[in-house]
Amino acid sequence: MKSSLILRLTMPKGPRIFNCVKTTLADAGAELESTSVVTSQGKTITRDLTVKIDDDKRAGMEEAVNALDGINIRHVSDAVELAHLGGKLQVSGKRPITNLADLAISYTPGVAKVCKAIAADPEKAHNLTIKRNTVAVVSDGSRVLALGNIGPYAAMPVMEGKAQLFRQFGGVDAFPICLDTQDPEEIIRTVKLIAPAFGGINLEDIASPECYEIERRLQAELDIPVLHDDQHGTAIAVLAATINAVKLVRKHMSKLKIVASGVGAAGLACSKMLLAAGVKNLIGFNKGGAVYAGREGLSSEEQWLAANSNPHGFKGTMQEALVDADMFLGLSVPGVIKAEDLKPMRRDPIVFALANPVPEVDPEAAAKYARVIATGGSNFPNQINNALVFPGLFRGALDCRVRQITEEMKLAAARALADVIKPADRDDDHIIPNVFDTKVAAAVAGAVVKVAIDRGLARRIPKG
Repeated sequence: MKSSLILRLTMPKGPRIFNCVKTTLADAGAELESTSVVTSQGKTITRDLTVKIDDDKRAGMEEAVNALDGINIRHVSDAVELAHLGGKLQVSGKRPITNLADLAISYTPGVAKVCKAIAADPEKAHNLTIKRNTVAVVSDGSRVLALGNIGPYAAMPVMEGKAQLFRQFGGVDAFPICLDTQDPEEIIRTVKLIAPAFGGINLEDIASPECYEIERRLQAELDIPVLHDDQHGTAIAVLAATINAVKLVRKHMSKLKIVASGVGAAGLACSKMLLAAGVKNLIGFNKGGAVYAGREGLSSEEQWLAANSNPHGFKGTMQEALVDADMFLGLSVPGVIKAEDLKPMRRDPIVFALANPVPEVDPEAAAKYARVIATGGSNFPNQINNALVFPGLFRGALDCRVRQITEEMKLAAARALADVIKPADRDDDHIIPNVFDTKVAAAVAGAVVKVAIDRGLARRIPKG
């Protein structure tokens, strides 16, 4: 992975010295992007040099520059770390407080009137507090991105970023809450205790199998929507992309043979959603091989998958399963298959290699065999990103004040997301909308609201 670094160097003046620095950087594998003068005093000059370099070459670059006669590295700043200084969020009021009258309305004594109204009718909290539009983004740091169990402090930047996306794409106020416990009972109890302040709970980066029980319990014990986004946001985006890919290759969902690598939280949710959408023949694989009925050592969730998929009881290797398959779905680890393994698939293969940052199969090599390719990264077309889903999903849930986001709502959200791409615009490199497409969140939210109203689940009917 490449990083953008800012090196502040103090050096003797003169083009010869600067050219020597540039040569040293290039030899170390760094790409010089820009330079600027910070100070110039007497015979020395201090410059900021912005360079791009592979992370594993950074230490060697710094050592090489430090070895130059008369060159002093003052400090090295990472551009990403600079963007996170002080965090990425702030709290601001909707109404300015500029005089005593404003103060009396927003705080004491005026606020007492609102407190009494809510005490008499707690339902009024949805209209008279931030609860109406606020989601808690809750993590225990046990399964953060591909970094693993890095704990609650290290998880905070991810949760802050999630909160930013909630606001930008869905107009939802979200707050990161990282808990210093990985005990499911403590997590459940803590979330229940803070729930009065929030209209929804987004569980994030919690490892399986604990995430299943935490979500199930909170959904049953709270009257606001609770969603583990790693599971369901990913599943909705995968189904939306699959819908468009299947239309593109002129196949039918019920006729597909899908090989799924990885049946953890995200992989299992994707498999369940594809089955709910009409797929009949899906073969899941975990570390121990194919998931089939009667196999020993399966978790309870994997047992459900075994009972509801793999109708022919396939027990062979993943490479054998890919023979005559229509789609490969990867939510596992890099390099589980080679591009050549895709060759025996049926015509116009669909390959979703979503391990991030390194996918299950090299997309460029896979392009020799696959018709449609999607990844989890932004460096290839068709990025499967749950940021396409959760802002609109919670926007709709908050707007109509549902108690739960149902399976029917998720299916409707996936179809609405797929429909953002019109048939004339659909092609091999465009089966899923761009995350910055302003139609996305509105389409997903609208689908949730429609199902809620049609099924009598809406406790509030949004205007318009």
